[in-house]
Amino acid sequence: MTGTALTWQRLRDLTPADFEAAGNRWHAVSNRAAADAVRVGQALTAPLRETQRGEAATAAVRRLERLRRNYEYVRTECGLVRTTLNGLATDLAEPQRRLRQALDEAAELRFTVHPDGSVAYPASTVDTLLGSQDTPAGRADGRGALPLDLAPGPAVRPLNPHADKAQALADSIARAVRAAVEIDARYARTLHGLRAAKGLDVTQAVLADVRRDTADVRAAARDYLVGLIPYEGSPAERKAWWDALPDEQRQEFLRIAPDLIGDLDGIPATIRDQANRTYLPILMAELASRGDPESQTKLEALRLIQDRLAQPGGLPMYLLDIGAEGNGRAVVAYGNPDTSRHVATYVPGLGTKLDAEFVEDTMVRAEDTALGAQDIDPSSASIIWLGYDAPLSADVASTGDADRGAPAYSSFMSGLAATSEADNPHLTAIGHSYGSLTVGTAARQSGGIPGVDDIILLGSPGVGVQRAEDLGVGRDHVFVGAAENDPVTHLPAKEEALLAGPGAVIYGDAYDKNNDDLYFGKDPASEAFGARRFKTDPGPMPVMELGGFQAHSQYFTPGLDSESASNIARVVGGTSHRVTEEERR
Repeated sequence: MTGTALTWQRLRDLTPADFEAAGNRWHAVSNRAAADAVRVGQALTAPLRETQRGEAATAAVRRLERLRRNYEYVRTECGLVRTTLNGLATDLAEPQRRLRQALDEAAELRFTVHPDGSVAYPASTVDTLLGSQDTPAGRADGRGALPLDLAPGPAVRPLNPHADKAQALADSIARAVRAAVEIDARYARTLHGLRAAKGLDVTQAVLADVRRDTADVRAAARDYLVGLIPYEGSPAERKAWWDALPDEQRQEFLRIAPDLIGDLDGIPATIRDQANRTYLPILMAELASRGDPESQTKLEALRLIQDRLAQPGGLPMYLLDIGAEGNGRAVVAYGNPDTSRHVATYVPGLGTKLDAEFVEDTMVRAEDTALGAQDIDPSSASIIWLGYDAPLSADVASTGDADRGAPAYSSFMSGLAATSEADNPHLTAIGHSYGSLTVGTAARQSGGIPGVDDIILLGSPGVGVQRAEDLGVGRDHVFVGAAENDPVTHLPAKEEALLAGPGAVIYGDAYDKNNDDLYFGKDPASEAFGARRFKTDPGPMPVMELGGFQAHSQYFTPGLDSESASNIARVVGGTSHRVTEEERR
């Protein structure tokens, strides 16, 4: 990019603001192209389509559409140039700072830094056991490999006290220049890849090239963008940061690094949705390239999610997080949680992972909850939150996954509270099965779950506390759905389960309906726990041949348990006084 070798003198004199200024000029071109693309589409193409017919009109529309695509291409590519230049300026600032620090130290010590980066130090008089003697001046070269053809310097005479310091300064200069050279080369490759051929026509191949260009810029400038995000701040502080960003920088994140914004608690739902929809095909392409069975399972789920996002009609969906880490990540809202007065966030439990079943069953539960709550108050939304790794087998169920998932859940809920546009929003936390332990773990922390007013526990094996009031919202705001034939709500205390074995726990000897000490604490449906137990359908008896868990999986589904689904909707929709209660165990 610089055209000549980068020396320490050039690095010292570099003005990063010049790159930023150039980037701003490219941004101006990008904005102009974006405006022209809109003008061509709205002011020219749309009226022509609506008012004219025939071959001439069709040909004109085709040419205008080509012109619009060209403007879109210019908008995107100029935006990529701007991001690349900003990233270059930011990344070069650190080695330049280190270089100038070394030069300042050398000047203070009256050392001489030569054009080749070596450091000369003056003669000195030192006291030795033999008396006073003069030691000669010396010169230290940078030991690191430089693009300056610097060979290691001569051995430094140990009697001169300046020698070690001179060597350290020479090494610092060498490292700073070496880092700058690597940065310069990386961004030069990226900028070279953004060159367009003369007489360009925006074909599908060119659009594919745009995607490659975007990936290259994302790789080169990622550190620059990451450095701008206040990861250590609270969701409220991130919201304030995002709101204060100029629009061009927001667009830079969404275009170049949507994955950095898509899972950031405190960013508005519409922005997270836009970011994750942009990132979704990138993630799918990455999973498709891996080829292993686990990646293919996640890929199938993402394809199904993509299809549902594209379906017209139905409740508006917002993709608030997506990822392949662990067992997979997916957070989907039905209804806009920022503009809704009532918002529920449901944490699924044992066996949940990013697969087809998650999309076709678990996500539908959140949708059913949203539909039910909107019948009570149209300003309602419901979220499915797969933001943690639930245990995939009862044999490995411990509190560990809940302990790790609880902080992430609390952060997400804090983000909802920060971005809500409603006056006094009403938030409900819902935990099903092992997910109830995750909710309970989050709730029992100091201050409880941020912003949450009500908690619903469904099919719970215990939530890690002995009393409802320990969950931070008051016992009258803790609601429990426990179907009589749901075996998970009768899991015995861990010690008994270990003696009986997992099969007996569900189907045999240890299945004790009168036991109020469950696997993870006091039975939330018990008198001793003190929550409000609402009515549910008893569900089928647990029969091993039929799978045994039907009663555990129907709480949300109006067609299978209308009583439970209605009660969930009443709590979520802000009418918990209408809940039909059932006697505690």
